[in-house]
Amino acid sequence: MEGDRVAGRPVLSSLPVLLLLQLLMLRAAALHPDELFPHGESWGDQLLQEGDDESSAVVKLANPLHFYEARFSNLYVGTNGIISTQDFPRETQYVDYDFPTDFPAIAPFLADIDTSHGRGRVLYRVNGKVSGHLHVGHTPVHFTDVDLHAYIVGNDGRAYTAISHIPQPAAQALLPLTPIGGLFGWLFALEKPGSENGFSLAGAAFTHDMEVTFYPGEETVRITQTAEGLDPENYLSIKTNIQGQVPYVPANFTAHISPYKELYHYSDSTVTSTSSRDYSLTFGAINQTWSYRIHQNITYQVCRHAPRHPSFPTTQQLNVDRVFALYNDEERVLRFAVTNQIGPVKEDSDPTPVNPCYDGSHMCDTTARCHPGTGVDYTCECASGYQGDGRNCVDENECATGFHRCGPNSVCINLPGSYRCECRSAYEFADDRHTCILITPPANPCEDGSHTCAPAGQARCVHHGGSTFSCACLPGYAGDGHQCTDVDECSENRCHPAATCYNTPGSFSCRCQPGYYGDGFQCIPDSTSSLTPCEQQQRHAQAQYAYPGARFHIPQCDEQGNFLPLQCHGSTGFCWCVDPDGHEVPGTQTPPGSTPPHCGPSPEPTQRPPTICERWRENLLEHYGGTPRDDQYVPQCDDLGHFIPLQCHGKSDFCWCVDKDGREVQGTRSQPGTTPACIPTVAPPMVRPTPRPDVTPPSVGTFLLYTQGQQIGYLPLNGTRLQKDAAKTLLSLHGSIIVGIDYDCRERMVYWTDVAGRTISRAGLELGAEPETIVNSGLISPEGLAIDHIRRTMYWTDSVLDKIESALLDGSERKVLFYTDLVNPRAIAVDPIRGNLYWTDWNREAPKIETSSLDGENRRILINTDIGLPNGLTFDPFSKLLCWADAGTKKLECTLPDGTGRRVIQNNLKYPFSIVSYADHFYHTDWRRDGVVSVNKHSGQFTDEYLPEQRSHLYGITAVYPYCPTGRK
Repeated sequence: MEGDRVAGRPVLSSLPVLLLLQLLMLRAAALHPDELFPHGESWGDQLLQEGDDESSAVVKLANPLHFYEARFSNLYVGTNGIISTQDFPRETQYVDYDFPTDFPAIAPFLADIDTSHGRGRVLYRVNGKVSGHLHVGHTPVHFTDVDLHAYIVGNDGRAYTAISHIPQPAAQALLPLTPIGGLFGWLFALEKPGSENGFSLAGAAFTHDMEVTFYPGEETVRITQTAEGLDPENYLSIKTNIQGQVPYVPANFTAHISPYKELYHYSDSTVTSTSSRDYSLTFGAINQTWSYRIHQNITYQVCRHAPRHPSFPTTQQLNVDRVFALYNDEERVLRFAVTNQIGPVKEDSDPTPVNPCYDGSHMCDTTARCHPGTGVDYTCECASGYQGDGRNCVDENECATGFHRCGPNSVCINLPGSYRCECRSAYEFADDRHTCILITPPANPCEDGSHTCAPAGQARCVHHGGSTFSCACLPGYAGDGHQCTDVDECSENRCHPAATCYNTPGSFSCRCQPGYYGDGFQCIPDSTSSLTPCEQQQRHAQAQYAYPGARFHIPQCDEQGNFLPLQCHGSTGFCWCVDPDGHEVPGTQTPPGSTPPHCGPSPEPTQRPPTICERWRENLLEHYGGTPRDDQYVPQCDDLGHFIPLQCHGKSDFCWCVDKDGREVQGTRSQPGTTPACIPTVAPPMVRPTPRPDVTPPSVGTFLLYTQGQQIGYLPLNGTRLQKDAAKTLLSLHGSIIVGIDYDCRERMVYWTDVAGRTISRAGLELGAEPETIVNSGLISPEGLAIDHIRRTMYWTDSVLDKIESALLDGSERKVLFYTDLVNPRAIAVDPIRGNLYWTDWNREAPKIETSSLDGENRRILINTDIGLPNGLTFDPFSKLLCWADAGTKKLECTLPDGTGRRVIQNNLKYPFSIVSYADHFYHTDWRRDGVVSVNKHSGQFTDEYLPEQRSHLYGITAVYPYCPTGRK
């Protein structure tokens, strides 16, 4: 009698504890079995115990049954085909009398039936829950308290097990594990004479521990099944827990297991069994044979009042036939079916020698599959993803050979015996899990122009993620960011009283009135009022030039006192055009060494012949191709063309004194760190410390420093070419893992982070210097490091604490700048000229590059699209470009400090870690090459690489100049 298939009947099969009664008649006079609704144990049905007038225990309904105007929560099922909302009276009250009955009754059919003495079958169900923490291959899968139902046909030992709602990868991988349902086969096996099945022996309270080891991969899984006795409705309840690793079974593969026999050994309160089993996985023409070994241990409490029969055998044999394992993806149900008989051990079932494939004594490689043969013979075959003779197998790199299914816009990552595909940043997998499709990025109002901020020249739009943004007026404007008005600084009397203020949009300027000279903020009466403005400014600048370190421009005037149209700075070499008032003509400025701008003809009387210094300077510049390198000498002339007494070699610290004809004064040439006084008869000190015999200092000039595990390496440059034959180890620090590195050009000190020692240290590059630890607490994984040589401050990232901190160069005045919205901060760079800080966060879910001021104010995201693993970051003070190397996208890219002007320099990097910029080249460390690679800034071409003799990962890299680099604001 079916209870969940016909409209109007109570739905019973979904109840956690269910007694559903169905009578399967041995004879039927009116209906053929095919005409019945689907029934049987595979449909979740159970039958009453044998008898003539039986009724079920109460069946509690999860949802009340509406019957006419009444609601019922309990039902009873009777042998004679009636369902009632109360327990049944004697059958004569409803079999012998006419309807209606005097009790509530539903009668699908009415009969007088007796199932005693084997005239019918009794089906019943075991209920339980299954939980598991599995690794399917290398993928973790978890499930908790999914439903398990077992159905037993008692008179022929058949056991059916169904587990619902296990995640597909786990359900597919559990197909070969028929022992999960095999427990119920042993419990309710058909008993041969003189034998007892598990339920007869252990009852309804026991623990079944099973350990299964798969071959050849030797994955191990442990299954614990705990029977908790009979519940209030007299049903057996079992909890199952599965822990461990199982081999991956692809979708659509089916598992096949041949009939088998198991020996169970019995002692007081314990049953044990050990066996091996082959199984095959098939899909179409593919047929693979695998095996596993099972160790079972069943413990229970012996009832002392019912001692076992003395003749009960210590070993019994379980014969298992008709083994089925099925998984239906639509129903999400995993099913096992076995037919079992328990009886004495047959003579031909003596244990045979164990094949080495089963006991693990074979000589196959750990990544090979052991195929058992006859007796103890076996063969070895490398598992999929490996190659070799089976006894020695090596990983096959599918990514390198091209035997992978990763599609466009994805990255193939080799794994031992396999590979995986990862989509590049801004892409996600399509349904086939191989093709990567573009993720539509969320709208950025600041980029698409949908914001409501004031125009770009008046306000700045700050994006906060999603569709949120804020507006802020630029300096020189006031308002809420949506409406900004120009601030009239002239009304605030910011200029000197003797100056005229000129207000401009967003700014202002001050100019001293005639008869005064100065910058407009300070104006001094000019006693020589008869001088022209050019002559007044010239005299004022000449007076300022006497101060040490002054770099004022001295205007050039003609004989009439007018400004020359072409003005050039005597110290920097920059040239520009001016109008008759001496104001610079916008867009005319040219850098040192380049052709000066054409500013129109100059009055003839102002021309003078070039001096020796100027001619020599011009000839050398022409020889150098217009722009000298930083290490090439160019004569320094004053505004009148005379040699400046102190001459230096390029931008280095090698200096000497010259006479009025430019000839070197003997004995005045200095070494780095010492500047000659350039006063006659006075020579610089020449005594230097005696070097230790085991220390070789770095040579003079520009060179690279890189970190490699326990050492800092030295790699000199000839121009921009790598002098690989002169490379050497600068410093060895045993027990360290040096990651970040940077250089203080003012004190010639190198700084580094150590993730093994959890410290930040430094050492001077002068002879005999010793390493000094300056930060040794509050660090876990310090990685990126940046030095501000102007403010004497260092900045670093900690990828475990997810912090960005700063401190003075001696480690004092330490403070945390950022500790929120950071996942994996790594690289960090500083722009000391403009006062900006930049860092990367290679959070795989949302990688980004951020920026802020050096005191931690105005933090904002600079780049967060089309990046993957931004490991390296560098700021070039000469080009004002922020550049990064991305190990995810394999690109080297640059952008302006505000995030605009982004462009790709190189898009085929291997696996960059750190990067530094020098001259017209980038230099980065690479984990695929384990070396230093150079890239031309303009062409993007790889120009050279250096591979150290000791091959291991290189981390940080920095450039060491013989001078402190300057930049333009």
